[in-house]
Amino acid sequence: MTSRHLVRSALVGAASGAAGTTALNFASYLDMTWRARPASSTPEKTVEKLAELAGAEVPGEGEDRDNRLSGLGALSGIVTGVAVGAMYGVARSLGLRPPVAVGSLVATAAVLLASNGPMTALGITDPRTWGTSDWVSDVVPHLFYGVVTAATAEAAS
Repeated sequence: MTSRHLVRSALVGAASGAAGTTALNFASYLDMTWRARPASSTPEKTVEKLAELAGAEVPGEGEDRDNRLSGLGALSGIVTGVAVGAMYGVARSLGLRPPVAVGSLVATAAVLLASNGPMTALGITDPRTWGTSDWVSDVVPHLFYGVVTAATAEAAS
């Protein structure tokens, strides 16, 4: 396999992950609208904790700082989704080519781990304490991500 092929596979995967991220955001915002639930604050808290651990400071005070944290939290989700998609594309180029249904579950599990793992490790959240509603709010949008990412990667190959 050439490095050119590997880069192309990563780019196709990244585009698939971007499509999956859009689907995840759609499902999340639809759920927020349907159930009138607030947005999760865990992405902002994660960014804040990571900045603290790195010895960095998110600039601003009050609302300015809160808005930056909100933007950085959303950007971190996009980066996570695109990165997981890129890894999915590379895995496909290395021979992992499950049917879309199985690939959807693989991509879902990978993005759940990539997004919830750091938050759990940093003590921002503890999935062991989540109720059914919390799990549904988390798993369903990530499943949308997995289906769209796997289907897009398959269609692009």
